[in-house]
Amino acid sequence: MIVILIGYMASGKSTIGRQLADKVNYQFVDLDDYIEEREKMSIVDLFKAKGEIYFRKIESIYLKEIIEENDNLILSLGGGTPCYGQNMEYLKKAINVNSIYLKASIGTLVNRLENEKSKRPLVAHLKTQEELIEFIGKHLFERNQFYSLANETFVTDKLATEAIVKAIRNKLF
Repeated sequence: MIVILIGYMASGKSTIGRQLADKVNYQFVDLDDYIEEREKMSIVDLFKAKGEIYFRKIESIYLKEIIEENDNLILSLGGGTPCYGQNMEYLKKAINVNSIYLKASIGTLVNRLENEKSKRPLVAHLKTQEELIEFIGKHLFERNQFYSLANETFVTDKLATEAIVKAIRNKLF
């Protein structure tokens, strides 16, 4: 089985993915890390040098590559991955794939993103908390139609990572 973790940036996909993979003895892959390794460039530099359109194209290619070449895997996607290139449609049709939406509120996401904006190309330009709130709210509204297609949804607000990992394990394993 391949477990795909989706959700907005800073929703906990990588943190939860690593711990879940450890608990169930699966391999863990973060799609952004995989892209950086394959492209020999950071995501921030990829966006600057080649633009978002290029990034979204290769993101789809690498997503399919990972799924087709692996099993017993926990894969965390970038926040926008399900929303581009028919990626969510592909995940829904893929055999042996379970997608999980890690749903976090705007307030939780703002708190997590405020101190790491420089590492996140889509929000690095935002100057104030109000701009960040508005940006995240707009994105969540636009992306919810894709995120809601996941096989399962886990609300992560006010829950410890261990509790979320345990809930996912109880549901899938």
